[in-house]
Amino acid sequence: MIARQRPGTAKGFIFLSMEDETGIANAIVTPDLYEKERLLVTRSKFLLVEGLLQNQDGVIHVKASRLLALPARALELTSHDFH
Repeated sequence: MIARQRPGTAKGFIFLSMEDETGIANAIVTPDLYEKERLLVTRSKFLLVEGLLQNQDGVIHVKASRLLALPARALELTSHDFH
């Protein structure tokens, strides 16, 4: 998660910007889903977002229907020993 935005003009929609090795994707969270998953949206460093994928003019959006927290420890990688 690199940014969370809740513009006053967006009627309660939340916009999440997320980045991985392939680039940046934007998740759109409806007001209802936000109320249900408020703590996940505001406190999680890593989220799994499920929903409808939209690609408009090369910009990728996911209209979130489900959010799951990914614990940071599950994403830890150990160094590979090449000896």
